[in-house]
Amino acid sequence: MLRPEQMSKVSVTGSRDVMPEVIETIHELNLVHLSNYDGSWEGFEPGNPTEGAEEVSDKLVTIRSIESILDVQDEDAGPQRIVTDDALDDELEEIRTKVNTLDDRQAELQNELRAVEDRIDSMEPLAELGIDLDLLSGYDSLQVAVGEGDTEEIERTLRDADDIQEFELFTGGRTVAIFAYPTDDADEDALDDALVGVDFASLDVPDASGSPEEYVSELRHERQKLESKLDGVENELHDVKLDAAGFLLAAEEKLSIEVQKAEAPLQFATTENAFIAEGWIPTEKYNKLASDLNATVGDHAEVDEIERASYESHGDHHAPLEKAEETGIATDGGHAVSNDNPPVIQNNPGSVKPFEVLVETINRPKYSEFDPTVALFLTFPLFFGFMIGDLGYGLLYLAIGYAIYAKFDSAAVKSLGGIAMWAGGFTALFGVLYGEIFGLHILGDVVFGDAGPPIKKGLQPVNSYYATGWLVLSLLAGIVHLTIGWTFDFIENLNHGFKDAMTESGSWIIMMFGLWAWIFAGAGGSAPDLLYGSGSVFNGNPFSFGFSGLPSFDLFTIPVLGFPFSLWLGVFFIGLVLLVVGEPIEAVEFLNVLVNVLSYTRLAAVLLAKAAMAFVVNMLFFGVYVTGHEGHEAWHFGIGHMPHVNEMSHGHEVTSIMFPGLVHSGIAGVVGGLLVLVLGHLLVLALGVTSAGLQAVRLEYVEFFGKFYEGGGEKYEPFGYERTHTTQD
Repeated sequence: MLRPEQMSKVSVTGSRDVMPEVIETIHELNLVHLSNYDGSWEGFEPGNPTEGAEEVSDKLVTIRSIESILDVQDEDAGPQRIVTDDALDDELEEIRTKVNTLDDRQAELQNELRAVEDRIDSMEPLAELGIDLDLLSGYDSLQVAVGEGDTEEIERTLRDADDIQEFELFTGGRTVAIFAYPTDDADEDALDDALVGVDFASLDVPDASGSPEEYVSELRHERQKLESKLDGVENELHDVKLDAAGFLLAAEEKLSIEVQKAEAPLQFATTENAFIAEGWIPTEKYNKLASDLNATVGDHAEVDEIERASYESHGDHHAPLEKAEETGIATDGGHAVSNDNPPVIQNNPGSVKPFEVLVETINRPKYSEFDPTVALFLTFPLFFGFMIGDLGYGLLYLAIGYAIYAKFDSAAVKSLGGIAMWAGGFTALFGVLYGEIFGLHILGDVVFGDAGPPIKKGLQPVNSYYATGWLVLSLLAGIVHLTIGWTFDFIENLNHGFKDAMTESGSWIIMMFGLWAWIFAGAGGSAPDLLYGSGSVFNGNPFSFGFSGLPSFDLFTIPVLGFPFSLWLGVFFIGLVLLVVGEPIEAVEFLNVLVNVLSYTRLAAVLLAKAAMAFVVNMLFFGVYVTGHEGHEAWHFGIGHMPHVNEMSHGHEVTSIMFPGLVHSGIAGVVGGLLVLVLGHLLVLALGVTSAGLQAVRLEYVEFFGKFYEGGGEKYEPFGYERTHTTQD
């Protein structure tokens, strides 16, 4: 799980006469990730596509163009079928002709309809005037302008114009018709010149007679006819889609396969008489490849396992691969080993696979590095469930995750559904342990009786010691999580030698343990009481482990400062020296061992924040009353009724009413309270994803991945095709 599937570099060498059969066999197996020939071998050139490849590509382009016009989707496929060459020639041409004709007609009608709509838009302002169209043009001595503008500004401008003797304005809405009589010496553009700089947008007046209303009515009737014709063409296209979708998808698949096979020689090294193809295959599948090729072409092609990739890493590349001579694998004796990296097949069980999408959001793991998916699977739902910790929310997350998983076909989206189900399961589990359902504490009494739930969130004053307990537990979770990350890095760096592993990775682990052991030993008296001594959270409040901190191991007192120097600080400085020896520049980040661990306190912070939000929502609806005094107050929801101050409830005297509750304030309060209750919990549910989810992801990506993970692996894409629309010919 922590490593991808082991890959082997294979070579297939043979006569060009059998190259089509070799390509066919390898394609059917769908196992070999072909490597591109780089032209480095003397006498070998990249191969050429097989005869007819260009014609097949042209047909494929035609089919995809038709599918785009018809909006054909995979769900339109229907049953699998066999597509013959005759059907590709005859049926495809018939469909192409019909679709192109209808598409051209559709485009023509759309253009006509667009033109009519533009004319309607330009005529509607004229209709507001109520003046016949033939009266708006055709004058010898009058100049006319029609448009939209500020009537008062137009009138003021025309009154001051020297070339205009008389004018008259007719308005309708913002539409203005201007009739102007120019002076004798004015030119034919006198009105237009006078309107320059005025808020006036001119409208074209059509060469027509009658009222604009009638003209607009005619245009609208024309638009209805065009829309009807367009609907008819679209219905015809839809009918063609229903009839041809299955054939088109099957034909596309058939041609895609043919193009793959026809262009495969481009990745081969070839001479006039021979070819060499190289690629990567899962090591356990090598014998299958060899036996199938032997059955197909016999001695006319030779299959060799030329390298078997180890998981070691040197610098930015995977380690030198185990050469054939070293592993006892036969070779053809003449191949130079290329430096391309093996593709990556993540090797995770089904329950872990959904979390691969979170890893690939950063990048696919390299072949030579650990795949963090299983670590993500073990920690992300745990962090999320701990922070939300509610049976009701957990069941909703489970339901939402299942709906996503069941409804969508996309592998990535289904993976998100799987992650949501795991997160919901842990949320429900912690909800039972906290004794909460939708923020109410009734679950603890039902499941655990009078003893109550085994753990609490620590929101209430009476059990606030749990809040500090979770704070310290978050620190310990951070130390463990970061240790795993640096341990992964340590193991990977062991390939460079023990010294490199110690200076690059071990130094950080030593520094972190030294510093935090010193803190849990009291840090010379400066650490908080909750970490050590009688006030330690592990010494009775809330965890009765009897742990009161680590021994201080003070060695001597630092002169001048008067501060004790502990053995733990010595361990920290040993790690720092190792770090400086390995990478001096990284010494400036030595405080990461402190701040990275402190970053995990967000687990406890989000836990209390989400609990507080759910508490407020329930308080507004049910109301809350308080029992107890001076830091021992217990908060109770008024689920059945709201008692009065000084009454007895839960065996204690009610000391105050925090909020009376909308449910206890009449019908209007109940209605409004239900709205607050539902919307409030939906908000908490959504914010659980954006806060707990994002914070958990941040701890994984920034704190954990940053210690050992780079990513950048190549996706395994074997030469072949997963048929969905066609059967074997």
